[in-house]
Amino acid sequence: MTGVTQRLGAFVASIGYRDIPEMCRTAARTGVVDCVGVMIAGSREEAPRIVSRLVPESASNAYAMEIPSGRRLSPADAALVNGVAAHALDYDDVALSAHPSAVLTPVILAVGQTIRADGTEAITAYVAGYEVWAQLQALEPGQLHDRGFHPTAVLGTIAAAAACARLRGFNADAAAAALGLAASLASGLVANFGTMTKPLHVGRAAQAGVLATELVASGFTASPDAIEHRAGFLVAHSPSGKPSLEADLDLGRVWRLAASGVNVKRYPTCYATHRAIDSMLGLALRHDFQPSDVAKVRVLTGGTQHRMLRNAAPQTALEAKFSMEFAMAAALIARRVTLAELSDAFVRRQDVRSAFDKVVVTTTEERMEGNETFAPFDQVEVVLRSGAVLSHPPVTHAKGSWEKPLSVDEHREKFIGCVTPTLGESRTHELWTALQALDQLPTLGGLPMAAQ
Repeated sequence: MTGVTQRLGAFVASIGYRDIPEMCRTAARTGVVDCVGVMIAGSREEAPRIVSRLVPESASNAYAMEIPSGRRLSPADAALVNGVAAHALDYDDVALSAHPSAVLTPVILAVGQTIRADGTEAITAYVAGYEVWAQLQALEPGQLHDRGFHPTAVLGTIAAAAACARLRGFNADAAAAALGLAASLASGLVANFGTMTKPLHVGRAAQAGVLATELVASGFTASPDAIEHRAGFLVAHSPSGKPSLEADLDLGRVWRLAASGVNVKRYPTCYATHRAIDSMLGLALRHDFQPSDVAKVRVLTGGTQHRMLRNAAPQTALEAKFSMEFAMAAALIARRVTLAELSDAFVRRQDVRSAFDKVVVTTTEERMEGNETFAPFDQVEVVLRSGAVLSHPPVTHAKGSWEKPLSVDEHREKFIGCVTPTLGESRTHELWTALQALDQLPTLGGLPMAAQ
């Protein structure tokens, strides 16, 4: 039996658009649509602006577009800048305990523009990257977060190489070499959550995936067993110390994208807060209490979730994205958690900061079956100054999840809110319509993503 690296490479080389179930195509399209929206919104943030200033324009005819400025960059640099923008707001979708679309979409757009790929090739590349990502995750019984690794950066680098290798039409050996090379480029630490370095993880993963395939296309070599070797990727990153190095891969027989899908974010905060936000907003709507009525907010959540939420008293909007205390305070005071609340000024308001002290978080190490980063449910109780206790039913799936998806109108509303400030109303609607028919798009270069 050939090893994991070789079997992954064979899958990437062989997958075709017609092989992909319709549910997987739908999920891939949803991921790309959502990512383009949050990428354009994120481009207005300081992190991608800093990275952009350090990246030179490309003089080559083989260029990709920095979105939405329209600057001509090398494919690797476009993947870097656009990847940072895609994750700058932490508003991009979630799956596999990570952020697959924020890595895969910048790669697909950058390389796809360069080689003039069409929409079906984009969908196929997305699915190839996602399935490789999901298979790698399935080979490790532990949670990378628990060892301090950011799964989006670590697994995403190899998935990015898979998507790029599919776009470039690599054969099985070349695809395996690209995955093996990418395995040596994978890095990212949970310790940097709440800083500009977290979205840099995403941009670097996307860039590294492109670089790996460019190097292999030029004759660069990598170990044919770099992923499963006893000193390879899986063992080096394993929290459990027991990765499955010889498992029978089920790629192409079981489609994990159909099962796990993509979870579209309703709120621009760490996904670990979303079930609790749904609970708090539900209580506020049902009981119509005022912030001054509240003595305490009790949150039950998962231990791994809470370890990602490292800021109990955030000072900035970036830090606030990783704070259960902020999530509860914003939902309590503003009755919403939107980009408007994710500002330094709002975070530093005295009433908001006072609300942090009312939040008491209790954790459980119970894990949800099929998504062990999360507890089986989150639950919120509000204790009023009168002594009354208001309890929301346990929330298993956040609104926007694969199990509880946004409606088309709700997703369109999010997209328009993200994109209109940059592209204007008319161009935003044109882009939304084009992305909804991604499979029929003759070339990715035809997407109206540049500001005029």
